[in-house]
Amino acid sequence: MFENGQLNAIQGTTFINESILERQHLQHALKQNISVIAADCLVLTEEYAEWDASRKRIDLLAIDKQANLVIIELKRTDTGDHMELQALRYASMISTMTFEHALDVLVEYRNKNGEEGFTRENAREAIEDFIELEAINETNFGNDVRIILVSAEFSKELTTSVIWLNERDLDITCVRMKPYKYQDQILIDIQQVLPLPEAKDYQIRAQKKAEERREIQKNLNNRDYSKYLFNGLELNKRKLVLELIKTHIKNNNILSFEDLLFDFPQELRKGRKMYKRYDEVIQTNDKNRYFSEVDEILNLNDGKFVISNQWGAGNIQAILDRADELGYEIEIVTDNVSVIKEVVFGEYQIQQLSNLSINISKNQVLQSVVKPILREIAIRINVDLNNLKGNEKNTRSLGSDVIQRISQLEKER
Repeated sequence: MFENGQLNAIQGTTFINESILERQHLQHALKQNISVIAADCLVLTEEYAEWDASRKRIDLLAIDKQANLVIIELKRTDTGDHMELQALRYASMISTMTFEHALDVLVEYRNKNGEEGFTRENAREAIEDFIELEAINETNFGNDVRIILVSAEFSKELTTSVIWLNERDLDITCVRMKPYKYQDQILIDIQQVLPLPEAKDYQIRAQKKAEERREIQKNLNNRDYSKYLFNGLELNKRKLVLELIKTHIKNNNILSFEDLLFDFPQELRKGRKMYKRYDEVIQTNDKNRYFSEVDEILNLNDGKFVISNQWGAGNIQAILDRADELGYEIEIVTDNVSVIKEVVFGEYQIQQLSNLSINISKNQVLQSVVKPILREIAIRINVDLNNLKGNEKNTRSLGSDVIQRISQLEKER
């Protein structure tokens, strides 16, 4: 707190110590001003429990501007307990709610909260005025279910689960409400901690890209022999990892193992070590599981290291995602390549293929080099050339964002 020209710390406290209850206090306050935790949401009801054979209750149920259902779960604890699992159960239960039933729920809620005489027609008007859709009906109501978790703090186990679930195309937000005590007042610091607001757009694009990759990998079994184009070479999965790591070390003048781990951590190997010291494997059976030839060894200031050569369809995805984040160009070579997205911009026809590569034709003539063209178009339509980590987007990422932006501009016309 800035007071009398000085910065003074404000004492932290807990909701429990201050006798602030979840339902009577926090929930009551939030439903009166839902925007502090859930911008652009309209509360439909509270303590919702209209499903058979269950005594569980959704703390607050709302809709967003796209008429998606929003589950808001509150905890006053310092860990969040297992609220993400509870919210997932609620999401599955509420996913079948119809628009007509939502009208009844809103009418009952408003009547209980002082708006006597609030009718179904009033409810329909309230929802229609709130949403950003041209019309509301059963086909576009509740097509998705979002989850917002609100707690004084979140455990590492919970945040890890939420990150993993969001990567699998769920929409879960964690909002921290942390109480502080100043004199006789309780001050509450409200912050969205997952996903970080400044990284949300990047995470959405990365999630979409990973999902597209997974769709490709679903069509390949664990012993597929698909190849990858990188640095002008056609490589299998094992050789791709080796070439990628060695290229990254060279391009970034990486001298220490610690610096390498910052960009390509051990965890990318999914449960096993991605690297080992050369001395650990050279005289063991592990030698055949690591790249240990003279030209494959990583000679760093803090020793010699070798890279695992055990890569397949089950674990290559993490490497491909990391390469995307760092801006590397890797193209999946598949037997059956088809066009999945296509837009036209002036004299250019831009296509995204099923292997996620980008084709550009100019006046129906296929262009051999596409990156400079994409950069020029991106600048003209205000698409960032770099991702949020400051790395230049590779052709796939830039092409995907350009196609998405052109599609959006066409819809706005």
